[in-house]
Amino acid sequence: MKKHKTYFNWSSGKDSALALYHLLQDEHYAVDELITTVSSHYNRVSMHGLRKELLIAQTNALNIKASIIELPEMPSMAVYEQKVTEIVLRLKKEGFTYSAFGDIFLEDLRSYRENQLAKVGLKTVFPIWKRDTKELLNEFLDLDFKTIIVCANSKYFNKDFVGTIIDKHFIDNLPEGVDPCGENGEFHTFCFDGPIFKKPIPFTIGEKVYREYDNPNTDDAICKSDKYGVWYCDLIPE
Repeated sequence: MKKHKTYFNWSSGKDSALALYHLLQDEHYAVDELITTVSSHYNRVSMHGLRKELLIAQTNALNIKASIIELPEMPSMAVYEQKVTEIVLRLKKEGFTYSAFGDIFLEDLRSYRENQLAKVGLKTVFPIWKRDTKELLNEFLDLDFKTIIVCANSKYFNKDFVGTIIDKHFIDNLPEGVDPCGENGEFHTFCFDGPIFKKPIPFTIGEKVYREYDNPNTDDAICKSDKYGVWYCDLIPE
């Protein structure tokens, strides 16, 4: 059976890792490239704040070709879509027919992705879509994946939360209303070991930093205020 040539939208976190794990076992798809957006201003993975050097070490350990989309600081949607479209058109020309994501239950985001990719004739696949997030996190840990929290919304968490490695007790200690996988953007992670990696990615924990951002003017914004805060934990490659 001929497999669908697929590229995976790789975030560097746990949901991406588990979704990729399932996709690699699916006989219908061949994952031939990983795509990640990186802030060119900070040289770090967008949203996660992970150093690009660690991203490269991570994708090298996955042994899958990886490409980076360089984005300016706080890009507009027009700039974001232009940059992504450039990569997507190149992938389509190379024979890719599917784009894969680690999203779980954000309907608006899925619809946006599907609509944008349909414009260039690409289909989508969501390997962990609509799975229970508590079950997903337990499966992730049972498979011996390892992940560390690299950033977290200050509405829910303080400085001590970032830089911790997720374990089986993690869910029990989450504040009320926080999704076990952080699917609403409450926190993000860096996955540094697991069954899809050739070897663990070594790092040390660096500085913890607080940043504030302008809040998106939307009904589903995480914080109903002009600003929202994020704690970051810098991870330093070894």
